[in-house]
Parts: sequence; C-alpha cells; structure tokens
Amino acid sequence: MKTDHISPNDLHGVFSVPPLARNHDAQRSLNFAENDKVVRHIASGGVTRFLYGGNAFLYHISLRDFAALLEWMASYDEPDYWMIPSIGPSFGRALDQAELVRKYKFPTTMVLPCADPRDAAGLERGIREIADAVGTPLVLYLKDESNFGADKEAGLDVVARLVNDGLCSWIKYAVVRQDPREDAYLNSLLQRVAPDLVVSGIGERPAIVHLRDFGLAGFTTGTGCLAPRESQQILEACLAQDWATAEKLRELFLPHEDLRDAWSPAKVLHHATTLAGIAETGPLLPFLSPLGEDKLKELQTVAQALVQR
Repeated sequence: MKTDHISPNDLHGVFSVPPLARNHDAQRSLNFAENDKVVRHIASGGVTRFLYGGNAFLYHISLRDFAALLEWMASYDEPDYWMIPSIGPSFGRALDQAELVRKYKFPTTMVLPCADPRDAAGLERGIREIADAVGTPLVLYLKDESNFGADKEAGLDVVARLVNDGLCSWIKYAVVRQDPREDAYLNSLLQRVAPDLVVSGIGERPAIVHLRDFGLAGFTTGTGCLAPRESQQILEACLAQDWATAEKLRELFLPHEDLRDAWSPAKVLHHATTLAGIAETGPLLPFLSPLGEDKLKELQTVAQALVQR
C-alpha cells in the first residue's frame, strides 16, 4: 500500500470511490469479504486508487466501524494500492477520527465537506488543527462554491494558503455545472493553485472537459467501480490527447450516471454493485432508503450491461 509522500505525478490517475458493503445483521456490520471483492474487481481493471468517502456513506459511519474500516484498508500490502480514508464533516468528529487515522501510514486523508455554519477564517483554523491531529496533509473537497464560506474569494484564498503551507495534498473539485466548460469558480481556483494539484471529482461526465480544458490531473469515479477498465481507458486517452476515443468511452457511463443523478449517486452505486454481480453490498445505512423494485429492475439492466463489457 502506498505510504510515501504524494507528488503531483501521483495524481495523474483514476481515483475509485467505492461503496461499502455491510452485513444483514442487527448492527449492519461491515462485510470485509464482500468489500475485498469490490477492491479486487476495481484493481482488475487497472485502477488501484481507492478513496472511501461519500459513496461509502462515511458521513454517517460510527467510530467503531470507522476503526474497523481503517484496519482493513491498511491490511493491503500491494505496493501499487493507494487507500484514502475520509473524516468529518464536523470538526469534533474529524478530531476524534484523526486519532484513529494517525495510527496508520495513509499518506493523506480527505475531509468531507461541511454544511453547518462556517466561514473561511474559521475553516482555515479548523483544518489546520485537523491536519496537525492526523499528522499528514489533507485532501480538500470542494463540492459547492460555499464549502469554504459565503465569501468565495476568501475561501479560495484559504485553500491556496493550505496548499502553500503543505497542509493540503490535493483538491477534489466537484462543483456541478450545467456546462462544465463554463466555470468561473474553477478558473479562480486555478489562478491560486496549480492544476496538477486538482482532481476532477464528479465522475466521467465532466472528466474530459476538466482534463482537456482546465488541465486537471485526474478524476474520481463511482461508476468506474463497475467498469474500471473503461474508466482507466478514458484517462489514458485523455493523457494521449485522443479526445475522440475518450468521448466514445465516456458515452458508456452516461446511462448509469443518469440514474445516479436522478435517484442519489451513492444509493444507486450501492445497489448497482450487487445487481451487477460484483459483490453483495447489503443494507443501506440510515438516512437513505433502498430503491423500489421498479427502479432496481431498470438499474440492473444498466449495471449488468456496463459490467458485461
């Protein structure tokens, strides 16, 4: 497992964001045998970066399960595997989790975006304390323009200071746009932070535009957990500037991405992993309810078609 320092070259890749399988018991305990099936399936397609965050419902994970998850993630000894946990989103929870993360040698940890009252100066102070508690630089997750407070420019200045001070390893950029080519906020970010430290964070839909037009380093993927080989091929086509091939491959992902956008990205991926025969992901955690039978039937057709490629 990767434990050494992160360089910009490390970010030229596909970062899978897998679901997290659970058992059908009263505690909905983590099922590591099934989670290993997910990891091996993704790695079989050439994707060896594993970012456990929103698709794994880490916003709602208990400290007991989080400790077990970290131990399991750290157990992989494959040198090319890169395991990245996430903490937060609240400050106190992140500090409690930081004590657990610090026991291992993960080279970075992502901070989940907070939606509670906050401002740029307060977030900067909090993230500095979290980074000190974890003992490694952090991945900052920009999910909307207010992640770092209502003053967007002040927030981006905070991000730049955290990068310059070595407290941020890279940025997951996931602000959704109707047209990803038109993104003044991303342009403002890239005036402060080098693009090779920013990873496109919304899957295959905007990935080509982000890599081609903005020069971002790589991209994260949920749907790529089903079809990792094709997701890796998109990256390779982009790095070769073969945009036509990249676009053709991207089209394969859109039916599943459409369902994720319509019904909840994490919920759909959780179910699709089971329906495609990759692993039994088990029950969802509250606060999400499972998909109904009609939707599961539609999703099964889409997920199986993608995996069977």
